[in-house]
Amino acid sequence: MVIRGTSLSIWTLHIHPPNPRYFSLWSMKKDPDLESALSRNRRWIINNQIKNIILRCPNQTAPISFLQKKFKTLDLQGKALNWLQKYPCCFEISLQNGEHLCRLSKRMISLIDEEESVKENQEPILVEKLTKLLMMTSNQKLNVVKFNELKRNLGFPDDYLIRIIPNHSDLFRMVSSNGRRSSMEIELVSWNPNLAVSRIETLAGERNAEPGFDCCLPSSWVKSWERFKEFNEGIPYISPYSDARGFVEGSKEMEKRAVSLVHELLSMTLWKKTSIIKLGHFRREFNLPERLNVMLLKHPGIFYVSNRYQIYTVLLREGYRGSELIDKDPLVIVKEKFGELMQEGLHEYNRRRCALNLEKKKKKGMVVMRSERKVQRSSGEVSENDGREEKRRDVYKPEERKRFYKVLFDDNAPWD
Repeated sequence: MVIRGTSLSIWTLHIHPPNPRYFSLWSMKKDPDLESALSRNRRWIINNQIKNIILRCPNQTAPISFLQKKFKTLDLQGKALNWLQKYPCCFEISLQNGEHLCRLSKRMISLIDEEESVKENQEPILVEKLTKLLMMTSNQKLNVVKFNELKRNLGFPDDYLIRIIPNHSDLFRMVSSNGRRSSMEIELVSWNPNLAVSRIETLAGERNAEPGFDCCLPSSWVKSWERFKEFNEGIPYISPYSDARGFVEGSKEMEKRAVSLVHELLSMTLWKKTSIIKLGHFRREFNLPERLNVMLLKHPGIFYVSNRYQIYTVLLREGYRGSELIDKDPLVIVKEKFGELMQEGLHEYNRRRCALNLEKKKKKGMVVMRSERKVQRSSGEVSENDGREEKRRDVYKPEERKRFYKVLFDDNAPWD
């Protein structure tokens, strides 16, 4: 992974992670590859949420007016109908009694069935993940409401409480301090020493080396490399499964364990990333520092911090090669098929709009002297599988982003 230039700035350090308004103005040098990965994931996440909304509707058919109300919760602006029409391979739009309705395409339903099949076969993996997460907590308990914020990042189904917990009473049990649903917790029944081995320790064993972090920065980042070596070699590696109560708050040992824990948790996620705000909700359970963002920014060779879409996200650098995820969970492979279907629909939509636009120009007597490639680019076509350097540079230009979103939500927007 090559990143040009270095920049790391922290303007204000006093923040409280769970509340966004306390976040300080802090940033990390942008990595175009990882930003591209976040962009692709963002569009998939939105359409996946729309898919789940439609599946919960009667007859799996949702009125567009109903989806329009849900757009605010998805942090989207514009008309829902415009967005859904961009993906004809995923969503089918019909007009009944003067009302637009949306249902999933047959190909989408086929992918959903495939996804469910993968989930059924992943129960042993999810049991191991949940066990390891509970073993990293200070009291081997996790609040259900909090855990639900991370369940999709980790690949857990919505019904994990009835699909997994009851089948493994020898490992987990549900407890509540006051009987209220909001206080329900998952508690670990028995400690498994065979699972108290981190990803880093596993790799070290395979390499016959001492456990330690990998730095994924170019050699030109001299100062960052020096700080990384000092951190990595100054104190021996501390397992995230070790008892944090023996460490002094703010000590190097405490920081080492916290970095190890975030590394281990990100290794368990499907996309090797998570929201920093959500991670901050588990500060007490995992004994993380109060100024979590500062700790993450101190280790740019291990973590990448982004504020894309105004969502603070941390990625595990070693989990990516360029913009591509290296180790893909079976569930990720299915989800990528969903992304490919989205892309196919987007190309189909762009071709139709381009053809329509050219036909209108011909009727007006306008002469178009452009190559097919230039016409496609002027039509607003946006590729999800962006492998060319030229497109990668274009997508970060402010005028390109502004034009894309205008076309995305405005049917009357010009396409040339």
